[in-house]
Amino acid sequence: MSGKSYSFFFIIVWVFSSACTGNPKKTPQIVTSTLPSSVPSPGATVDLTNQNSPQAATFRNGASYTPLVSPQPQSRLEKVAGGFSSPMMIAVPPDDSGRLFVVDQIGVVKIITPDNKVLDAPFLDVRDRLVTLNTGYDERGLLSLAFHPDYKNNGRVFVFYSAPLQPGAPAGWSCTNHLSEFRVLQGNPDTVDLSTEKVLLSVDKPQSNHNGGQILFGPVDGYLYLPLGDGGGADDTQTGHTPATGNAQDMTKLLGKIIRIDVDAPHERGKMYAIPPDNPFVAIPGAAPEIYARGFRNPAYMSFDAGGNHTLITGVAGQALFESVFIVDKGGNYGWNIREGTHCFNPADDTKPPAGPCPVVGSREEPLIGPVIELGHDVGNTVIGGFIYRGTALPEFRGKYIFGDWSTGFISGDGTLLVSTPPAGYEISMYPSSVANITPQDNRMWTTQEFRIVSNSNGRVNAYVRGFGEDVNRELYVLTSMKSGPDPKGTTGEIWKLVRA
Repeated sequence: MSGKSYSFFFIIVWVFSSACTGNPKKTPQIVTSTLPSSVPSPGATVDLTNQNSPQAATFRNGASYTPLVSPQPQSRLEKVAGGFSSPMMIAVPPDDSGRLFVVDQIGVVKIITPDNKVLDAPFLDVRDRLVTLNTGYDERGLLSLAFHPDYKNNGRVFVFYSAPLQPGAPAGWSCTNHLSEFRVLQGNPDTVDLSTEKVLLSVDKPQSNHNGGQILFGPVDGYLYLPLGDGGGADDTQTGHTPATGNAQDMTKLLGKIIRIDVDAPHERGKMYAIPPDNPFVAIPGAAPEIYARGFRNPAYMSFDAGGNHTLITGVAGQALFESVFIVDKGGNYGWNIREGTHCFNPADDTKPPAGPCPVVGSREEPLIGPVIELGHDVGNTVIGGFIYRGTALPEFRGKYIFGDWSTGFISGDGTLLVSTPPAGYEISMYPSSVANITPQDNRMWTTQEFRIVSNSNGRVNAYVRGFGEDVNRELYVLTSMKSGPDPKGTTGEIWKLVRA
């Protein structure tokens, strides 16, 4: 999958300065690490890339390998519902209803009731607004849904999907991705009023892959976060990619970034939203003020930690060799396409990491921040980001990151479930909230194990892993499909709950 469009890893560490009432914007406060760490002398270059970590994936004999740790933890998958095509994510409304909303890539959102029944009528149906999808494999489609924090009172729903190329876009490009707002139908909490669509942002895409995906509202600041891929194709080159730097390092473009916007404040001139005043690049001439963090290939699957300091995590699909999970801070540069994961990268030859020395800083002398989890393609070829586990059913995994890998190929799905553990004495809430305060000690790599699924005789998932979900009790779900693409005629998509072995 040279043009994979799957996830990433982010962390934002903030604390409330006041109680949360309504939807006020909170003032972020710096939370510093309690771990001892060396402070570099003024002018010294800090290497945050993890390029020498024993937990980094390695390259030898033309292939990449993962330093997995034994033994394999065991768990069981308990089926919750089926009949989907390509389930991408689960959204949970803040309305105390206990419902799960499953986003299906083909263009519909279905409701699972608290007793695990799937309602026949879709909550949202935008199939007639999507670009034509390739049923064998496609990364476009209906990608995510987020409920406004005050949804219980205002009924606002936000959606990210791939529409046909808009008029005026460059000829020959693939699609235009829309971030849209809808309202739920008055008097019917199970249906969106399609006539209320308001397109907040349109982003033209040169290639079909690397669309980003999972929109989220920040649990502390109430702002909307949107991850955007680098434009697609391979290596952040080709048509529609900035020569020499690529889109992910080009601060004038939104592609290859995580952006943050305010959907509640009065609109700014020429925009359907406002820019948070503390966004990191608002004062940089020429930089897109929406940018929150940069240097991503395709941060399609991200999540906020439900506990700790609500850190942002994302899994980022690599090119040909390495898959990454990042803790994301405001203003951070995560390296693409200067680096692929912890490794140096050459866009002219992505089959092997070039010999060093490899840059550890970007064009502004800012540190390039490496992943805390890295996979080789011996595990699979696309990381699928998950969640820091904060539930109660699996106490042995509390504070660990549960995620997966899509598959090892297209012939048949054989995805993998994985769990990563932070270094001894460390947890994700210790991660600094300021890029300027991150040290190599803070950004150390985690150890990773592969789950053995005891409910399957061979211990494997035996399907394509499409995404993960979290319910109001912070228990986790795995979304799978037997098909590699968004085929409306296929109904092999299923929702599984991760339960004790």
